[in-house]
Amino acid sequence: MASSTAITRDDSSDDGLRKPLLHTGSWYRMGSRQSSIMGSSAQIIRDSSVSVLFCVLVVALGPIQFGFTCGYSSPTQSGIIKDLGLSIKEFSIFGSLMNVGAMVGAIASGQIAEHIGRKGSLMIASIPNIIGWLIISFAKDSAFLCMGRLLEGFGVGIISYTVPVYIAEIAPQNMRGSLGSVNQLAVMIGLMLAYLLGIFLNWRVLAVLGILPCTVLIPGLFFIPESPRWLAKMGMTEDFEASLQLLRGYDTDISTEVNEIKRSVASARKKATIRFSDLKRKRYWYPLMVGIGLLFLQQLSGINAVLFYSSNIFESAGVSSSNAATFGLGAIQVIVTGVTTWLMDKAGRRILLIVSSSIMTGSFLLVAVAFYLEGFVSESSHGILGILSLVGLVALVIAYALGMGGIPWIIMSEILPVDIKSLAGSTATLVNWLTSWIVTMTANLLLHWSSGGTFTIYTVVTAFTIVFVTLWVPETKGRTLEEIQWSFR
Repeated sequence: MASSTAITRDDSSDDGLRKPLLHTGSWYRMGSRQSSIMGSSAQIIRDSSVSVLFCVLVVALGPIQFGFTCGYSSPTQSGIIKDLGLSIKEFSIFGSLMNVGAMVGAIASGQIAEHIGRKGSLMIASIPNIIGWLIISFAKDSAFLCMGRLLEGFGVGIISYTVPVYIAEIAPQNMRGSLGSVNQLAVMIGLMLAYLLGIFLNWRVLAVLGILPCTVLIPGLFFIPESPRWLAKMGMTEDFEASLQLLRGYDTDISTEVNEIKRSVASARKKATIRFSDLKRKRYWYPLMVGIGLLFLQQLSGINAVLFYSSNIFESAGVSSSNAATFGLGAIQVIVTGVTTWLMDKAGRRILLIVSSSIMTGSFLLVAVAFYLEGFVSESSHGILGILSLVGLVALVIAYALGMGGIPWIIMSEILPVDIKSLAGSTATLVNWLTSWIVTMTANLLLHWSSGGTFTIYTVVTAFTIVFVTLWVPETKGRTLEEIQWSFR
């Protein structure tokens, strides 16, 4: 699609004649149908980086909701137990039900995003989140709490798949890593806000505030374009080109990118149905193994179990306010994730994953050694071991935020072939949430069995992650999604 040619189109809203879509230089004069999908807000978004950043900031409200939901149970435990007369077991069930709801949402997420689009998927995810928070805020017993938590989890499961995919599909190749990191940064911000506000607010008021991210997200979705790659896959050629032109800026020649996307979509359409036997081909099994493997190892590392156990470690280190210390951990994660956002398209995904996993391995080993030594040293030395555990915990959180926290989601959204993305993406997201639930549910049992042994297991997992990344994870920095997926052929 050279810049000097005129491109024709069918416009069913006119007289049925083929009319030229003028392309002077790199400017498209969009017809009435194309303009309508963007809305009046399109006129204020002209620059490419501003346009994409605006879209990312809007959908980032979803991960903020994700993080807020994850963090809600930590500062509210004592208040909910006291007000509703729950046992520790009942509250633990309440907390874990978010993972159960997220698993159901993960199963549905790929098909929902495939059939009604990325924006429509986020719209659907917002509704159960809002309803769930309202149910919790007015809950009179554990049944209502659990119902609200399940609804929240369902919405979070959809959000956790859809947002990384949408960002990857709209971002220019030289910004995709940094913009993709905004997803994890937003999760950390939501988590930190839940910790901070939970120090000062009643659990019911905190639940009411939980509706805000999705309440703002719903109208915000009307001001951003749909993913051009999804539009192309659905055969909406005019809308696809208009969406891409808006995202890249009206003064940008998009012809090369348009042709790449069309070629990728056309190749995917040649084989509409994928059989299990087809997954033996490298173009399918290799990205599937990498995408699912990274999300599996992310949770199997035990990071959620460690954060769950952080208050005990703080107490053993002599920290008086565990809530304030937990908020401090959240703030550290936000800062480090912000640094990762800057590093992503400079250092690359693989090196950050290797560095992150290596530091996590050392941190887990330090905590494991501290727990092993606890039974062999005098009572007066326990404080020193507590400080060693605290140092290990802080280093672990920093390392996780540096790579393993967000990069697996970015790579999953980048490498899965377009013709299996909905099924494979749903499977990867389901594996992630299922592993998270298993690790969270078994953490107390393992820690009761042996604290040192538990952290040794996590050390082995993160050490294997280094090997996995070094041998099998490709570098995707600076490559288009189409180039990445063609490389598996």
